[in-house]
Amino acid sequence: MVKTKSKTREYVESILVAVIIALFVRSIFIQAYKIPSGSMEPTLLIGDHLLVNRLSYVVKVPYFDNVIYTLGKPKRGDIIVFRYPENVKVDYIKRVIATEGDTIEIKNKVIYINGVKMTDSWGHYDNQPPEPRNPFIEKTFGRHVKDNFGPYTVPKDAVFAMGDNRDNSADSRFWGPVRKEHLVGKALILYFSWNSNTTDPFEYIRWSRIGQLIK
Repeated sequence: MVKTKSKTREYVESILVAVIIALFVRSIFIQAYKIPSGSMEPTLLIGDHLLVNRLSYVVKVPYFDNVIYTLGKPKRGDIIVFRYPENVKVDYIKRVIATEGDTIEIKNKVIYINGVKMTDSWGHYDNQPPEPRNPFIEKTFGRHVKDNFGPYTVPKDAVFAMGDNRDNSADSRFWGPVRKEHLVGKALILYFSWNSNTTDPFEYIRWSRIGQLIK
């Protein structure tokens, strides 16, 4: 006589299989990410939900972040998700501005790559005057102010990343380059967008943003 599974057991097993598959897909192929801050405005807004291609650049051991194979390298202009270098439990999203071997310098908010002024169609600035260089901060703390930076040469297997909201972004100007082992993937597409700053229930969902490719 063949024993039949109870309905409860079948449901539990189905749920467990679905969870295992979802975790596998998330750890290898695609990851969902929510924008928590305004550092990438106006390209990405607080409340945007997006999908990240985890196979854009590297293949990693799931949940350990050890790189086992390199599939490609980030290019200037790519919007990437990565582990925050100062706390790898936190994911950040920024745009690649310079890649390995590039020398970046910022003079009064103008970006130069290898001595050539960069056409910066992505950057957005407040109407604030540029911060002057501060020799005391540079010497004492080893860092530059955000509006006057470098020159700095990006090391091997790393990129220099900045938020599109240039005056309101904590990025490579403050904590250094993003290294290959910290890469999560390239941002692909918006699948949802929630506007928490409105009182109009008809405007809670930003319908026009859903399905937009991220550039």
